Amino acid sequence: MKRLRTVIVDDEPIARQVLREELASFADIEIVGEAGDGSEALARISLEQPDLVLLDLQMPGMGGFEVIHRLPPGVVPAVVIVTAFDQHAIAAFEAGALDYLLKPVSRDRLEKALDRVRYLRPGSREAAESLVRLGSAVAGAPRKIAGRAGAEYFLIDFADVVAFQAVREVVWIITARQKYIATQSLRGIESRLPPSTFQRVHRNSLVNLNHIFKMTPLSSQRWMLTLTGGQELIVSKRLAHNIRRLLHW
Repeated sequence: MKRLRTVIVDDEPIARQVLREELASFADIEIVGEAGDGSEALARISLEQPDLVLLDLQMPGMGGFEVIHRLPPGVVPAVVIVTAFDQHAIAAFEAGALDYLLKPVSRDRLEKALDRVRYLRPGSREAAESLVRLGSAVAGAPRKIAGRAGAEYFLIDFADVVAFQAVREVVWIITARQKYIATQSLRGIESRLPPSTFQRVHRNSLVNLNHIFKMTPLSSQRWMLTLTGGQELIVSKRLAHNIRRLLHW
C-alpha cells in the first residue's frame, strides 16, 4: 500500500490535533509535517514535497490560496481544503479543489475525501490542474499552467514560458530550459493568456513577447523569431503585422 505523505496546515493548534488524531486511524497516511501559518506551510510543503496537503484557507498573513499560488513548479500535491466557513468551501470547490472539509471534520467525511485523493492520485494531471485553478483564485487570473515531462506533472509560471507550439495532436510548453506537454489545446490555452504578453504568430504557435530576442526578416512579409533559449519560430504572413505593431516596429 502506497503511503500518502501528508502535511496539515491550520493556524489553530486544536484543529491540527483533531486532524492528526483522525488521520492516525488510516494505515496509508503518514504525517510528515504541520504548519500554523502560510509562510511556514509554503516552506514545509516545498521541503517535504508531500502527496497530500490538508489546507486551511483563512490564516493570518498568507492565506491558503496564496500558498498554492506560490508553490514551486515541481511540487504537485493533492490539496483538500479545510475550513470553518461554508462560503469559503464553496468558493474553493468552484475554484477547483479536489475536495473540501468543513470543520468540525467528521471521520466519515474525511474518509471520503481521502478516497477521492487515492482515486485521483497525487501528482496526476487532475491534481496539477486543480492547483492551477486554486492558485488562480488569489489574483483572479491564472499565473501557472500544468505541463507533463515524462510521467510527472509540473506547474509552470506563465512568465517562464517562451512559447506554446502545437505539433500534430501535441501542444508543447516551451521554456528556456525544457519542454513540457500541455494538458489543454492551443485554443484553450490562448483563451486564458493575457494578450498584452502572449501573441499568436502562426496557427500552431503562441509566443511570449517578453522572450523575443531577435526578429529576422525572411522576406517582405515573413519573419523568423529567435526566442530566449534559442528556439526559432516562423511568423505567418497573416500575423506578421500584429507582431510589428505590438513591438512598435
